[in-house]
Parts: sequence; C-alpha cells; structure tokens
Amino acid sequence: MITVNNLSFNFGGQLLFKDVNLKFTPGNCYGVIGANGAGKSTFLRILCRELDPTKGEVIIPDTVRMSVLKQNHFEFDEYTVLDTVIMGNERLYSIMKEKDALYMKEDFSEEDGIRASELEGEFAELNGWEAESDASKLIQGLGLDESLLYEQMANLKESEKVKVLLAQALFGNPDIILLDEPTNGLDIDAITWLEDFLSDYFGTVLVVSHDRHFLNDVCTNIVDIDYTGIKMYVGNYEFWYESSQLIQRMIKQQNKKNEEKIKELQSFISRFSANKSKSRQATSRRKLLDKLTVEELPASSRRYPFIGFDMDREAGKDILTVTNLSRSENGVSLFKNVSFTASKGEKIALLGNEMAITAFFKILMEEQEADSGSFKWGVSITKSYFPKDNIDYFDGCKDSILDWMRRYSKDQTETYLRGFLGRMLFSGDSIFKPVNVLSGGEKARCMFSRMMLFGSNFLLLDQPTNHLDLESITAVNNGLSDFKGNILFYSHDYETVNTVANRIIEFREDGIYDYSGTYEEYIQYKREKNLI
Repeated sequence: MITVNNLSFNFGGQLLFKDVNLKFTPGNCYGVIGANGAGKSTFLRILCRELDPTKGEVIIPDTVRMSVLKQNHFEFDEYTVLDTVIMGNERLYSIMKEKDALYMKEDFSEEDGIRASELEGEFAELNGWEAESDASKLIQGLGLDESLLYEQMANLKESEKVKVLLAQALFGNPDIILLDEPTNGLDIDAITWLEDFLSDYFGTVLVVSHDRHFLNDVCTNIVDIDYTGIKMYVGNYEFWYESSQLIQRMIKQQNKKNEEKIKELQSFISRFSANKSKSRQATSRRKLLDKLTVEELPASSRRYPFIGFDMDREAGKDILTVTNLSRSENGVSLFKNVSFTASKGEKIALLGNEMAITAFFKILMEEQEADSGSFKWGVSITKSYFPKDNIDYFDGCKDSILDWMRRYSKDQTETYLRGFLGRMLFSGDSIFKPVNVLSGGEKARCMFSRMMLFGSNFLLLDQPTNHLDLESITAVNNGLSDFKGNILFYSHDYETVNTVANRIIEFREDGIYDYSGTYEEYIQYKREKNLI
C-alpha cells in the first residue's frame, strides 16, 4: 500500500499540485493522467523517493518492495541481459554477487561458510533458483529470444533494450510497480502480453501512458492531475473520459433539474459497470461503481482541441494507384514491389518499419524518389500532409503563430486565421508567440491548424499523435473518424488505428499484406493464419 498525506510540490516556482491525499492498494492498477506538464512523471518520481515533496509525505511500509521502469536505455550497457533483468530485485542481485565472490575465494574460511549459508537461505527465500527461468519467461513474453539472456546490453537494438528494461521492472514479483510510458517502443504482441500480465497482477501498479487502449484494458482506477490537485476515480480511462464529458455538458445546462441529472448519471454508470473487463477485477470494479455519486464524478479544467477536416471538393472515381514501388537506403531495402489501389472513402492504416513508411510518404509527396515503380494520383485529388518530422516547417522561422499560418492561407485576415488556430487552443495573445519556441505538442497543433486550412479530400499522416497529450490524441482520433474523404496514415496509437482504419496495409520484407477490415480484425486474422 502507498499512502499519500497532504502532498504538495513546487517546481521552479510553479505549483504542480497541493494537499494531495490518496491511498493506493494491492490488486489495483492506477492510470495517471493529466495534460502535458501537469506533473505525471514528477508524481511517480516522488512516490519512488527520487524527488522530495515540497510538503507532506509518502508512506510505504519498509517490508514492501517497489520496482520502477528505468528511462535511461544506456544505464546497463556493461551488463548482460540476464543480470539487467535480475537487477529488478536489487537484494537478490546483491546476494548473487556476494555468493559468487565468496565461492571464488581460495582461502574460504569458516566465517565465509557461515556467511554463505546465510546468503543461501535468503537466496532460496527470494526464489533465486528460479531467477534465470523467470527472467527468460519475461523476455520471451515480451517477444525476445531466450538466446539474448547472455548478450551484452550494449549490443542490443533500442527496441530490444526497451523490452529488457520493462522485464526488469516486472521481475521478482514486486509489491509495487511504477511504469512511465511502458508501451513506448513495444509491438502489438508485447503490449497484449503486458496487458494480460498487469491485469492479473496481485500488487499495486501505477502507470503513466498516452495509450488509451492500454489504459482501458488494465486500469481499475484513474488518477487525474488537474486544477493543481490529484483526484482518484474508479473505472478505466474510457469511463473517466465519458463521465467527465457528461459532467461538463451538465454544468453548461444548469436549467435541467437535479433529479434528471442524477437519473442520467445512474444510467450511465449502470452501462459502464456492465462493460467487459478482466475477470478478476470485474466484481470489485462493479461494486465500486455502484457506490458512485454525482459529486464523485470528474469535472475537468482541460480544454479539448477540435479537429475537423472539410473537403472543398469531393474526390472522383480515381484516387491513388501504386505500382511496384521500391526504395533502398544505404544499400538496405526499405520496401519493394509495393502495389495497391486506393478506392473512394478508404482509410488505410500502414503498419511495419517506421523508416520504410516515412520514405513511402515522402515518395507520394514527391519529397523523395523511388528506386523503381510508379504511383498516380486521381485528377480530382487534393492532398494534405502531416509529416513525421516537421523541422522544415519551423526551423529558423521567427514568425508568430499567426504570421506562420498566413503563409499557407488564401484568406490573410486575422479573424479567419484565428478561427482555425482557436480550434487548436491558440487564442488571445498566444497567437503572437514565435513558432521557434514552441513545444513539440504545440508545433503538432500548428500543423493540424494548417491542414484544416486546405480543404483537401485526401489526408496523409505520418505518426500524427506523437508529442500530443491524451486530449489532443482524442481530438485527432475524432477528426479522422469523422472525415468523409480518403486517409493514408501511420500511428502508434492503437485506438486511433482501430477506430479510423477500414483497410490495413502492412509493409513486410517480402512485400505487403493487404487486408480489408479493422485493425483488431486484422490481428485476429493473422493469429488464425499463424502469421504472428
């Protein structure tokens, strides 16, 4: 159990949160959410005692073991994968090293024998004899080969290091697990395995994530950092989001009778308490939901951007034809013989190697040339592009946000441009902020404002949810879902891919897999065909 009493924290003169009182109990998974800069990662660092609070205390019993997902991917380069994973239980690892040192002594004394006996007893209590097999199970569950156990961490790819550090955080059945963005860099199979692992976990789990699908699958509670406070709500992210939106609508409709509000909320709670959830958590979650009152549901200070793409003209019959496109870089093939025809209204999600897909987008936008093959756009197609790297749009530019938008608009009036910027939460004097000082998230919102100007009927988006908070990701998801034209996109956000795409094209070394249907349907199809 973690108990937080009267916690406050100031950083650089800014108050992140104050007077926080919470309890985190075993058997629950808590999703920590909040806008960018609200203090999510800071809160985890305070819980693991990496930072001291300005006021208040965090109480964790001395007998409780906490494990934290490490963020420095180079920290363990001098160690093997096996050692790195076992370091998740620091006491067990130190016992193993002390034992090894004792047994290697040439002048092994009686005192050494007594000490070795003590260590062997504690080693057995900590399941040391199963340490290697447990480590192997974890890395295999995350999709790595058992043969990597004795490989040096320095020799691993970045994607492999991410999985090893996650295995380290999960190793040895810690009582408390703190995970900051654990799904970053993970493939779908590894995320699914992690979801199953956490859903059945006996301990206390706190997780910061922008992956809404992940939060919905694993969380029993949502911890919301908002209004410089931290409040806890029962239910997963979807329940929190829908209930917060409902509360906001009710606040705006003060003419409704209170009884009607309560009735609507009770109906809403009833629907969600019956939703599918992990079997072990379902009963306890339903009981807690049944106890909710109107006052306990969230009202949020967050502002959600609005993304909406209107087409100036509807596309004709011919959309896009790709014929045997191939591209290599530095002698390495990125993709070869890619062929497909896009039909009207299709929203195609691309899967596969990031470099290959980014190169493919650049070829379609004529920023790069293919090694071979061709593509042809329909004569009625107008395109709007969201690149993975937007540095060329902002680097060296000292324009204000307003003047930056003027570059791309036929209508130069401030009122017209404010309409598009306001949708993306740039209002008041914020539109005069120089674009060269914007954060990654602010630049992404500028790019969406720009895209909405064009009235295009075909959208191309390469990782549009990078750098965005949950509110902006939700806005992107809604905007793409509502768009009536064609979309070709690549995203790490599971929910966006699954709810937007009606066709999947996966880039493979030997070509592509082309599937008509949703992302979840495609994954199920691949499993049935033993393709994964």
